[in-house]
Amino acid sequence: MEREPRIQFSVSYTTREPRPNEIRGRDYHFVSRERFQEMIANNEFLEHAQVFDNSYGTGVRTVKEALSNGEQLLLEIDWQGARQVRSRIPEAVSVFILPPSRAALEQRLKARSTDSDAVIQRRLRDAAEDLSHWSEFDYVVINDRFEQALTDLQAIVEGRGGALAARRPEVVQLAAELVNP
Repeated sequence: MEREPRIQFSVSYTTREPRPNEIRGRDYHFVSRERFQEMIANNEFLEHAQVFDNSYGTGVRTVKEALSNGEQLLLEIDWQGARQVRSRIPEAVSVFILPPSRAALEQRLKARSTDSDAVIQRRLRDAAEDLSHWSEFDYVVINDRFEQALTDLQAIVEGRGGALAARRPEVVQLAAELVNP
């Protein structure tokens, strides 16, 4: 976001409780499960999904306003939501971020210090299913070295991401290792 001020971040809705370091309206719009269901019934989401016992969704009004103003919008969503976005906005560019290894994924989850050990273990168990959807995306960035990952994301945003296409050989190999540990 610092490198690309033209991009706006879309703040998602969620039914989960805020973590201690999160700010309402900046990190998420925190709503009750009942309110979330009302929003679904009223078609207020571009996409929504159930992830780790909580619901997440992107407000359709926010997206429509940004696009009508010619803005680029960044959605931080999972594969389920990305699938819905692609069906409604086929020209959307999708990027899947892969960890460099399962060990790195576990270490990063622990380093956040926001989830219990039980939640971390569940996330790791469910990771293979989530990671198996990488091939549905236009691009894949391997988040091994943070600065390189940022450079790769910037190249995609600037239309220079050809070398980062999802189905490149190193991604196919890494994905197989991540999905079948």
